[in-house]
Amino acid sequence: MKKIAVIGLGYVGLPLARLFATKFPVVGFDINQKRIDELRIGKDLTLEVEDDVLRGVLVDENPFSSTKNGLWCSNQLADIEDANFYVVTVPTPVDKNNRPDLTPLYKASETVGKVLKKGDIVVYESTVYPGVTEEECIPVLEKISGLKFNEDFFAGYSPERINPGDKQHTVEKILKVTSGSTPEIGKEVDSVYREVITAGTHLAPCIKVAEAAKVIENSQRDINIAFVNELAKIFNILNIDTHAVLEAAGTKWNFLPFKPGLVGGHCIGVDPYYLAQKAQEHGYHPEIILAGRRLNDSMGEYVASQVVKTMIKKGINVNGAEVLMLGITFKENCPDVRNTKIVDVIAALEDYGITVTTYDPWANPVEVEHEYKLISENKLPDFKYDAVILGVAHKEFLDLNFNALKKENAVVYDVKGIIADKADNRL
Repeated sequence: MKKIAVIGLGYVGLPLARLFATKFPVVGFDINQKRIDELRIGKDLTLEVEDDVLRGVLVDENPFSSTKNGLWCSNQLADIEDANFYVVTVPTPVDKNNRPDLTPLYKASETVGKVLKKGDIVVYESTVYPGVTEEECIPVLEKISGLKFNEDFFAGYSPERINPGDKQHTVEKILKVTSGSTPEIGKEVDSVYREVITAGTHLAPCIKVAEAAKVIENSQRDINIAFVNELAKIFNILNIDTHAVLEAAGTKWNFLPFKPGLVGGHCIGVDPYYLAQKAQEHGYHPEIILAGRRLNDSMGEYVASQVVKTMIKKGINVNGAEVLMLGITFKENCPDVRNTKIVDVIAALEDYGITVTTYDPWANPVEVEHEYKLISENKLPDFKYDAVILGVAHKEFLDLNFNALKKENAVVYDVKGIIADKADNRL
């Protein structure tokens, strides 16, 4: 019987561990003691798993000894020693120079290597460039465990397809790509996921194909959004409503309905750099991928410049102005602030001498301050501003009384393009 250990209990790991626990004994492992304490009382602060759903699979002791289905959360290495199917779901960020940072993967591989046994399977879900599993992670497993790959232990890769904040496309409802280090292991890995993924699975011919499939999913979206962002810049110069253009073009059956915006988060804004890095290592300089990244990374400064131009046109003194930023998470109705591009807008506005107040009822102020050294309010300020920017389309913002938040001649700028009737300008 499969005894599953999920390494990393964040936005990807916890929903997966919860799902596996409906059919298997599962231990969720995370080095964050505070996270473990919260999960053990059935509280998920990422809001990816509802508290009652989480409590429905939690067990009071390690289920490996009894082989009963359920989830036990722990930060103790001894609790995953008896697992025979390890799933690694740690983050894969980039550094300040946008180079892949594989440190979390190396650390997780070291952790698994300490308890790895003959016959075990290690499956990676973290988004990587083709080759990371076999060329970077497997050597760590071999070194720490003293075991030989594809003789003593085996590996697989099944890219995560979690969409934070999306309660319709949950993990079990999204078709899962699977793969294994041998054809037989591929089938075994696939069968485990098929037990819980109701949408079905797709068994890729090898690990590198599965890795490549994942990294191009988000690169494709990134490039398409970059194209629409460039259109928004062009149409703004021509004084044409971008959203009206997209609505008209969208009447064609095969038009792709992308919208302009800030491209943040832990996937779309990061994954293309992983693919670009691998290509460059092999002597190829990707042009379209990196051009799309450069354009999307420039949008925070562009939004700030558009807000300032609109303020100047209204005769508002920019230096010393007070601006309210509505939202700091990377997407709507979600507490995830990883790689949010709202901070780029804030930084650019502050360069103009503007004081920015940030209000976000979804974001954790402690996490925002830790990650970005910024103050985020959970309560709507009782103040009138020179400009109000709708940065994130949280449901709480859609019916706000903007007149109560702005001075008489203030600017309202709509980054998301959803409050056109209330905005002076929009992306």
